[in-house]
Amino acid sequence: MKKTALLAFPFMMLLMAAGDPQGFTVWKASDLKARGEQLAAKMNAQKLATETLADYGRYNTMLAHREASGGAELHEKMTDLFVIQSGDATVVVGGTITDSHTTGPGEVRGTEVTGGERHRVSVGDIVHIPANTPHQMLVDAGHHVTYFVVKVESR
Repeated sequence: MKKTALLAFPFMMLLMAAGDPQGFTVWKASDLKARGEQLAAKMNAQKLATETLADYGRYNTMLAHREASGGAELHEKMTDLFVIQSGDATVVVGGTITDSHTTGPGEVRGTEVTGGERHRVSVGDIVHIPANTPHQMLVDAGHHVTYFVVKVESR
């Protein structure tokens, strides 16, 4: 019996060492829902709350909750990918940014996107916004939107 246990020990150690690879992450739908509800209680004056979930260097993930429209934005070197978790909104892409100004390296903000295409989004929809593209999230009065964001550095 002792010989069997001794032989099994190295195999068990190998199994324990073969866990998830570094950087592997699962965001469970129930966890994102709970975090979205927590964000709703932490909104700023613009009725927005965000939480960075992970930073992997060339890309990062976050969760955002809005109960009002956001301003226009453009990321010169970052692509945005949104996965709508709850609520609904209109995403405006393209066009031009009114009252544009640089807020940091590669980051432009303004009051609104004019002349862009409007796309209604709701739960389960996925939005891809290429780098250097004006965009804005519009939320109707009395509505909200919570979305998972992946920001990827463009080459």
